[in-house]
Order: sequence, then C-alpha cells, then structure tokens
Amino acid sequence: MIYLVTGGAGFIGSHIAAHLCSLGADVRVLDNFSTGKRENLDGLPVTLIEGDIRDAACVAAAVEGVDTIFHQAALCSVSRSMQDPASTHDVNVNGTVTLLDAARKAGTRRFVMASSSSVYGDSDVFPKHEDMRTDPLSPYAVSKLICEFYCQLYWKAFGLDTVALRYFNVFGPRQDPHSEYSAVIPRFVHAMVQGASPHIYGDGLQSRDFTFVNDVVQANMAAASSSYSPGQVMNIACGNRWTLIDLINSLEKILQRQTRPVFESARRGDVKHSQASIRKAQTMIGFAPEVMFDDGLRKTVDWFTAKEMPQQLRVAV
Repeated sequence: MIYLVTGGAGFIGSHIAAHLCSLGADVRVLDNFSTGKRENLDGLPVTLIEGDIRDAACVAAAVEGVDTIFHQAALCSVSRSMQDPASTHDVNVNGTVTLLDAARKAGTRRFVMASSSSVYGDSDVFPKHEDMRTDPLSPYAVSKLICEFYCQLYWKAFGLDTVALRYFNVFGPRQDPHSEYSAVIPRFVHAMVQGASPHIYGDGLQSRDFTFVNDVVQANMAAASSSYSPGQVMNIACGNRWTLIDLINSLEKILQRQTRPVFESARRGDVKHSQASIRKAQTMIGFAPEVMFDDGLRKTVDWFTAKEMPQQLRVAV
C-alpha cells in the first residue's frame, strides 16, 4: 500500500511522513521546497518527488498506484494571502483541483485534505462547529473553503472518497520561526529562547485553540482508515482556547524567565477568537487529543532549545 504526502517536507507533512515510515509504510513525498525543508526528511525512507502540485504531469506520476493521499501542500498564511491573493488562490485551489483530478483518474481510495479553522471567520459562536455558517476573512480562508467544496464535489460527481480536516492552530517541533509569515508559537518560542521580546499583533487577548502536531497526525491516520460517509469536513483541535497572554505566561514558566512583549497593530484578516467543537471527529473517526497544551509547549520548547544551542555546547552535553 502506497501513501502520498503532498507538502511532505513541511511542518505537518513531515510529521505525517515520519509516522507512516515508523509503521513500515511505502511513502512518497511531493514537495517543491518553496517552504518545506529537506532536513525535515533526513533519515526517512521516503520516495521524494520534487515538483509542484499545479504540474499535472508531475502530479499524475506521483499519484500512480497510491492508496491514500494526505494533501498538506499549500501556501499557509493569512497575512501572505492578504498581500498576494492571486498566488494563494493559484497554489491552494488550482493545485488541489489538479491533485483531485489525478487521484480520480488513478483510482486513489481516499483523499485527506488539510483545511483550516479560518473558514469560520470571526463568528461569536463558540465552540465553532461544522454545521455553522462559514465567513472567511482572508484569501487564504476563502481558498481553503473552495478546496473543501471541490473535495465534496469530487465525491458526489466522481466517487472519490474525500475528507477535509479543519486544523486549529497547529504547533510543535519543526515549525519555522524565521519567516515573516510564521505562526505565533514558533515566533514566540524562538524570541524568548533568544532572550528577545515577542511581538503581539493586537492586545494579546485574542484566543486560539492550540493543537499539538502529534494529535493532527493521529487525526490524519484515523481519517485515512475509519469507515464513514465520504465528503465530510471535521474540526481537528483540542476543544479549548488560550489567549496570547496565556501563551506568554506559560512560556515564561517553562523557560523560567520573564519577558516584555511588544504590542503592535492588529493585522487584517486575523480572527479574534477561535475554539473548536471536536464532537464530529470524535464520533466519526474516534479522534481524541492526547497532548495537552502545556505538555505540547514543553516538547516544542525542548526541540527549539536543542536546535538553537551552540554546537560546542551540544558536544559538551
């Protein structure tokens, strides 16, 4: 049985690839390395296909004989999409349609797509559930919602078994803190490990349902193997929420140091609060988060600390 992970050299994709390899699976990775890193695949016995999900010929070769596709490849940034909507649409929507069509033609059994909590927008309803109205506030969120519709269409019209998982603020080891589009936790951890001040866009009271990457991997495995009606969308999260001030306080305790965050203007397209109902995923695929927020933060800090420790100190340790 062959598995394909698109964006498999990226943050979440590389964790999925590593888990599959640990099970002895035959794993292909398709990545153009626009944001993914080769080092994320070091030591993994994967078949690497370097290419773009918009390249129909490349995608057709990648999906040949594949049982399950874990589609993680995307331009995953709200702020980037506000600056360049066209590129976000091109990669996320056109790339996904190219992949769906290749999967349909190749007879792929199941297509598991990474979607986003951003499709809900800034609704005052908490927790956010799959039956509520979507109200995307950014081109990125719109692109993910369109991809969900395409997944449903490919099930209804062509019989391709699809599911879209709406991730809520995933964090963990291998998340890149250096890009201006980085998510908040790697930026905060990197700054505080370096003794610098983290930057908060807004008042710091905005809240997020932070979800450790290992739980997202388990959700993907369950979505790939469970029996349920295709064409579904499901929230994948912890089902709780923490403010950015809570995040700062937790990191201060873990690192045993104080910090003074720098507050800047809120960014366009960012939602104020986010919290998921995970009942549907619990019922349909048996999803149950195992790594709680503080434990996930400790694992993340440990990874960043080890990675950024000077080489001479690593040798000494």
